Amino acid sequence: MYRFLLSRQWVILTLVSLLLIPTMIRLGFWQMHRYDERTARNQLVSDALTADAVPVEKLTTPGHAVTRDERYRSVTATGSFDTEREVVVRRRVNADETVGFHVLTPFVLTDGKVLLVDRGWIPADAPSQTSFPEVPAPPAGRITVTGRLMPDETTAASGIKDLKGLPDRQVMLINSEQEARRLGAKVLGGYIAQTAPEPKGDSPELVGRPGSEDAALNYAYAIQWWLFSVGVPVGWVILVRRETRDRAQAAVREAEQAEPATV
Repeated sequence: MYRFLLSRQWVILTLVSLLLIPTMIRLGFWQMHRYDERTARNQLVSDALTADAVPVEKLTTPGHAVTRDERYRSVTATGSFDTEREVVVRRRVNADETVGFHVLTPFVLTDGKVLLVDRGWIPADAPSQTSFPEVPAPPAGRITVTGRLMPDETTAASGIKDLKGLPDRQVMLINSEQEARRLGAKVLGGYIAQTAPEPKGDSPELVGRPGSEDAALNYAYAIQWWLFSVGVPVGWVILVRRETRDRAQAAVREAEQAEPATV
């Protein structure tokens, strides 16, 4: 009855089914791994955003690499902005996905060290791409700024190419080591995305809070893959039963046609 399972077509179908089952199970576990990673990342971000602000030099020093646990931590710094050596970061978008610049201004601390401050987004409204855009001035004199601590940007981590030969005072990446060489100063590792004081006239547009990753979607995908893995053998059995039924019915019809007509 089941000799058809030894046919080429059914052998291939069975082998493919046997391969699909463990593959789908592994994909389910991979999605659960992504779910755990995203849940942990969301928790780190939430903890960092709700933690009390601390002086920036408690978390970073010149040459320091900002860690995952330190990222997004709220920090404060007291000093003054050095707008003469300010640069803009190319190809940055705002909340509306409009391409413009981020304004990166050195902030000289009271002890002479420098903190890089991303003051926010401005539109690319200069006469040409080689012109330095008009940048709203920050508060003058000694002030205290607050911001979210961020790690240095690299091409490997961001996918942004660090292009050479850019117009004067324009950069592709926010990187404290590069800025330390340009400024000839001791620059704290990483940078901060400014959150306070808010700019007058809402420009530059402050960088928004980091969003949470959709971990629940990975959990749903894992369940989906595991259901698929269960469905494969169920589907195989259904196909076998259907083939068996069709062959039995065909055999009955052939037998009826072979019977001699009654006189």
